[in-house]
Amino acid sequence: MNNPEQNKLYPVNTVEIGLLSLLPPTSKFGWPWTIQTNPEIYSAKKNWPKITIVTPSYNQANFLEQTIRSVLLQNYPNVEFIIIDGGSTDGSAEIIKKYSPWISYWQSEKDGGQGNAINQGFSLSSGDIHAWINSDDYYTQDAFFKVANAFIKRRVDFVYGFAQTFNTSTNKVETVKVMPHSDYFIKMPNLAQPSCFWTSKIHQPIWEELHCALDYELWLRLLKGQKRKRIREVLSVANVHDDAKTHDPKIKDRWHQDHLKIWSEDGHGPVPEWKRVALLDRIRKKIYRTFNWI
Repeated sequence: MNNPEQNKLYPVNTVEIGLLSLLPPTSKFGWPWTIQTNPEIYSAKKNWPKITIVTPSYNQANFLEQTIRSVLLQNYPNVEFIIIDGGSTDGSAEIIKKYSPWISYWQSEKDGGQGNAINQGFSLSSGDIHAWINSDDYYTQDAFFKVANAFIKRRVDFVYGFAQTFNTSTNKVETVKVMPHSDYFIKMPNLAQPSCFWTSKIHQPIWEELHCALDYELWLRLLKGQKRKRIREVLSVANVHDDAKTHDPKIKDRWHQDHLKIWSEDGHGPVPEWKRVALLDRIRKKIYRTFNWI
């Protein structure tokens, strides 16, 4: 286990030919197994902003290696990769150890849940750009190159893009297209969390009491008034499986409890105009789809 002093982590060691030939061998094919982002795409610029990726993990050994490789095989020249595992018992720690030479920091011990793990990771961050990817999701090829260029060229504080879902039972792939994100519709859950990146200067901690709507509540605090850039390409893939919180009907009540906390008097307060905003959002979506603006 790495044990650096806080805020003195080393970026991932990249090489001129890329990391593909150096990473542990695999019997799987395609991205991110036998394909990598071409390192030469970064040659036009010397000083790329540092991207910090935090991965909270707990008993997702079936997907974790895919997540790790999708970060490393971006071959991004200035990435800080932090994995906070909650003491998994399914072999996740062994997978992390296998890739530890290319991980800036990792730990595998009991924590206070997903929100706590994410906060622990970002407390170590020294990156200019922040993002987290859960241990059952993964980034698409060239995602970091596209995101970093958007930050550099547009001078924004938040970059977001499309996403895909992959159903592990049916092999069905669906693309989640995201509309432009505005302050007026900020209460509508339109963003795809693993396809979101933001600058360190606007970063805020996760509300750890929440179980499911961590990202949604964070956007409510983080994004109002901030300049954003939408990338109309798929930046990440979320695996849909029986244990995925987003798609598990057994924890529907926990989503409801999160909703109550978020809109309580101690949270963001009640929203009297909720029905009007929701109606206008539905109209907006219909218009965007009709004219193929999304």
